Amino acid sequence: MSYSPQEFLSFALNKGALKFGEFTLNSGRTSPYFLNTGTFYSGSTLSTLSNFYASKIMECTEGDFMLYGPAYKGIALAAATTLSLYRNHGVSVNYSFNRKEAKDHGEQGQIVGAHVQGRVVIVEDVITSGLSIDKATEIIRRQNAEPIAAVISLDRMEASKNGSSTAVEEVENKHGISVESIANVYDLLHFLESRSELSHHVENMRAYLDKQAILRK
Repeated sequence: MSYSPQEFLSFALNKGALKFGEFTLNSGRTSPYFLNTGTFYSGSTLSTLSNFYASKIMECTEGDFMLYGPAYKGIALAAATTLSLYRNHGVSVNYSFNRKEAKDHGEQGQIVGAHVQGRVVIVEDVITSGLSIDKATEIIRRQNAEPIAAVISLDRMEASKNGSSTAVEEVENKHGISVESIANVYDLLHFLESRSELSHHVENMRAYLDKQAILRK
């Protein structure tokens, strides 16, 4: 089963994960919207969220692969998406994630779960600076495995510091992987325009896009 970006955005809005107002991002920018996948903490919402991720992965990935979830938000995403891939698509894959700090006792090391090997799909919530993907690809390649893609919930499509590409495009070019999103910021703009009860946010959204020089793909 495939899903539209509008279905995902509607789900996120209804569950309180997608908010509109004034939010300060890690980059220091003030944004008129914010999406927090950490809000999906119940069985039902995490199950639905993972269905979106699993569907996107099946659209963009062929052949054998495993999942990798960067700590911390990627951990729950990887585990839940593994279940959705099997439940909805009959595809059984392994997953693993990293600790922020390696343990020196018990189950030692930095990786938890399956041994990282073969072709690896990274699951993450969003890409802001790309640092989490940098670290993930470093860990994966250190295991002699191949990162082939990253799947995220929302591509903000904001211009990077050099202004010539987006953060997602920088990740793709730097690491030689594809980055796929369930929705992007232009899907979000169209979503606002299509919902009369949200139309008062359209002007702020358009102003933000213009100010941050967000690039169309």
